[in-house]
Amino acid sequence: MGSIYKRGNIYWLKYYRDGKPIRESSKSDREADARRLLRKREGEIAEGKRPGVYFDRVRFDELAEALLTDYVVNRRKSLDRAQLSVNGHLAPFFSGMRVANITTPVINDYIVHRLKEGAANASINRELSALKRMFTLAMRSTPPRVGHVPYIPMLAENNTRKGFFEHDEFIALRDILPEYLQNLVGFAYLTGWRRREITSLTWDRVDLEQGTVRLEAEDSKNQEARTLYINGEILSLLKAQFRERHLGCRFVFHRQGNQIKSLQKAWRTACRKTGLEGKLFHDLRRTAVRNMVRAGVPERVAMTISGHKTRAVFERYNIVSPQDLLDATTKIDNYHRRNTKVEPGTQQAHHGHKNGHT
Repeated sequence: MGSIYKRGNIYWLKYYRDGKPIRESSKSDREADARRLLRKREGEIAEGKRPGVYFDRVRFDELAEALLTDYVVNRRKSLDRAQLSVNGHLAPFFSGMRVANITTPVINDYIVHRLKEGAANASINRELSALKRMFTLAMRSTPPRVGHVPYIPMLAENNTRKGFFEHDEFIALRDILPEYLQNLVGFAYLTGWRRREITSLTWDRVDLEQGTVRLEAEDSKNQEARTLYINGEILSLLKAQFRERHLGCRFVFHRQGNQIKSLQKAWRTACRKTGLEGKLFHDLRRTAVRNMVRAGVPERVAMTISGHKTRAVFERYNIVSPQDLLDATTKIDNYHRRNTKVEPGTQQAHHGHKNGHT
């Protein structure tokens, strides 16, 4: 049975859990508030829960550290993104704050703060996702570090990019890039693989005789291995790379025997010279998906080739271009022409004949 007592003007509680006394300030000078809090704590203990006083001691910094540790332990590819969200944006606002005080209104204050800084909705959502993940991990820990996960609102994202290459644009860009990048972007254009998946590809995962390329789980963003069966243009491209390989270099695509770490400068220069400013390397991935669907490749197969795990993301990449819309109207027009029994003007001529007009 718990009890209440005063220290100065503030009422304190004393109750027991597992035979050990716990003392907690009610932070109030009203006896009714103290008794209400005591009943709450005794109810939590009766239900086998940790009393909320434990959660009141946990601060944001503990949850942030646990999140980044989780990324390291599970070798998540997006560790850099998580570190930027936590250390670059969340920590300056929440650091030192008690987790119990991180409520929905406080989170809304954070959103307003980031919007005033000019952050895009998508960037803020990545940060909010990291915050929610912190609370989820804290709830799952043993013992739990938080009593509940606050409601974390997400912002509408209307800045989804829809860039893609028409074939002539790709050819123009590829041909003006340095030679060491030409086959790399060609591989991206044909397969839809991600840049890091391509730049980390090594010869021990390529079998030119069997016509296969393996991507191991540790090199895949979604942590799933996959096999690409190659022939035609892709096979020719890899054979050309094999002829240009450097002894001692295990990477399929390289620059003078060294792994390609960045291609941004060469990419931007080529885009400027071809009048394609604003195009992203990732647009090659979108283009590959669209081209597979246009070619009649079943969507499930296209998702396997490009490495899309969820249909929702794949659908964003299956882009409709103005030419697609023009082709659609042409097909509709041809359909109606084939299925219309009376040509325009025929009915009028028929009626004119019946009325005796020539």
